[in-house]
Amino acid sequence: MSSLNRAKEVLQIEAEGITAVIDQLDADFDKAIELILACPSRVIITGIGKSGIIGLKIAATLNSTGTPALFLHPVEAMHGDLGIVYPTDVVLAISYSGETSELNLLMPTLKKRGVKIIALTSSHASTLAGFADATLRAAVPREACPLGLAPTASTTAALAIGDALAVVLIDRKHFAACDFRRNHPGGSLGERLKVKVSEVMMTGAALPIVTPQTSFADAVAILNEKNIGAVLVIEDKGLLGIITDGDIRRQISRNMAGLGQLIASQVMTPGPKTIAEDLLTADALSIMQRYEVTALPVTTAAGELCGLLHLHDLLGKGEFRLLV
Repeated sequence: MSSLNRAKEVLQIEAEGITAVIDQLDADFDKAIELILACPSRVIITGIGKSGIIGLKIAATLNSTGTPALFLHPVEAMHGDLGIVYPTDVVLAISYSGETSELNLLMPTLKKRGVKIIALTSSHASTLAGFADATLRAAVPREACPLGLAPTASTTAALAIGDALAVVLIDRKHFAACDFRRNHPGGSLGERLKVKVSEVMMTGAALPIVTPQTSFADAVAILNEKNIGAVLVIEDKGLLGIITDGDIRRQISRNMAGLGQLIASQVMTPGPKTIAEDLLTADALSIMQRYEVTALPVTTAAGELCGLLHLHDLLGKGEFRLLV
């Protein structure tokens, strides 16, 4: 097998692992979220070896998205570092087998302190799961390692579970872009969110614009040409609506035979969400997050179109770059 084909096979195995975990999520995931939301202090994440490295990343993600977290090495914990754990903390313990001796030795001590424990493991029948108040099962069909020894797909799955926890907590805590920016004052993303919309938005010939009478076929052609995922419908400089990839798909599913007779005004979503050019890109990101959109028209107070802001512009794709 060529190196390229082998690499693709590895990625497929890792993808299968994450897909397998989706069906394993159950009511214990909701319970884990509630335990963390009710926690008045920190999430303490612990694990050893590769699981410990995954734990460090999960802690970093939680910290940056509004959930205070610390990583605690289980061996160091048994030699004094246990002092950082408060009875009000929640512990996320990571072990694929659930039989890691160094980790399981720590669990009875944590239970005596009254700490709530979330286990991230492959089996509800494992020793680690027996200590847990909630168990997140993340068993994968196979590892990508040909020997079946090096954690590969299993650590990817654990990482994905950590991301799922963080994102759900973002939603439940109503953590906004302005909160994210406060936690990233020195990063390039933090810098991007400090600038005005007018400094980032697309203007002029870059804008995907059609009129209300533009045919459906021509609107789709412009959508493909500009490759932004949306087309703006304007008349006399005023923004009337927006046609997104989703609008196109919905029309195809409803009216395949009559697409040739449609015009832009019949396909568009009228009155789309907009933003003023003098607001910050952090505000734009908050609107995108709230309404689950990736393209945000920029208008004047009178409703005239002056630009378009895409999520990629906020995240640094294309020509817009800020270095710190």
